[in-house]
Amino acid sequence: MQAKRNLIGTDEWPDDEIRAVLSRAAALKAGATGDSFAGKALVMVFFNPSLRTRTSFEVAMARHGGHAVVLEPGNGAWAIETRSGVVMDGEAVEHIVDAARVLGRYGEAVAVRAFPTADTWAEAKRDDVVRSFAKHAGVPLINMESARRHPCQGLADALTLQEHVGERPEGRRFVLAWCWHPRSLPTAVPASAALAAARLGMEVVIARPQGFDLDPDDMQSIMAVAGSNGGSVRVTDDMDSAVAGADAVYAKSWGSLDAFGNSAADHALRTPYRGWRMDEKKMSTTRDGEGIFLHCLPVRRNVVVTDGVLDGPWSRVTDQAENRLHVQRAVLETILNDGSSQ
Repeated sequence: MQAKRNLIGTDEWPDDEIRAVLSRAAALKAGATGDSFAGKALVMVFFNPSLRTRTSFEVAMARHGGHAVVLEPGNGAWAIETRSGVVMDGEAVEHIVDAARVLGRYGEAVAVRAFPTADTWAEAKRDDVVRSFAKHAGVPLINMESARRHPCQGLADALTLQEHVGERPEGRRFVLAWCWHPRSLPTAVPASAALAAARLGMEVVIARPQGFDLDPDDMQSIMAVAGSNGGSVRVTDDMDSAVAGADAVYAKSWGSLDAFGNSAADHALRTPYRGWRMDEKKMSTTRDGEGIFLHCLPVRRNVVVTDGVLDGPWSRVTDQAENRLHVQRAVLETILNDGSSQ
């Protein structure tokens, strides 16, 4: 029996394994013959909507001869109770422990998407839903986005940076640029994107307004990964100076952790920063005016970023989205066909 290997965050995998996944993803994208997943199933549980994640995983399994099963609790599948020790006299009729145990008997791996729903960040950051599935499924767990991490998106970000900034982009500047959004969004994508650039040894600059820092533990992880790969990390509240001369700009919105669970307080904090968005003028100040623009998608056009940037020469968002497919093929090969433990 294969040893169990989970992918919950890329910072939980060592440098050499991440580099191997990226190298394999590049080879698969270039046409290398992939391993067979014939007779194997990936069970995907989506507590939240998906376009790229669901489609790319389904295509990845099909392309390698395997099968993907999609479940949406509360919509065609029983609503799942995720708390421990509760009296289940409400709407949910299935408990996460039972669901995880059963699904692990049906598939060779389970993948879960679960955005934060807790009242406090201290509770949400535990990623209880994803980690409960990992604990009880008995097979490898792939995190398809949680409160803390979106590892497959981060891997796709890293592959895109290698393709368009340089296979070894050490010292080149990567800017994670907070942008205004009408809603408070999770920090999983920005943290994972910063980890991706840090893993490549880049100069990581996080440009955000006061009150919108990433979680201190996540910052520690980003700095540790950067330190082991010759990179650096700094934080600024001056977006213009951060973007000027940048090699890559990753626009992303996220909520204030200080106001987590309080939408009115978060809205009040973000209201003064509606002008924080990426436009042609900012992108023209990147290195030689040719820095690349990245975003995980979906994106609110002319709110987070202008049409002129998304449809202009800077944009690599479609390449970035395509790369979700190839890094996930490489991840699935590692998890489904590799017996070493994580």
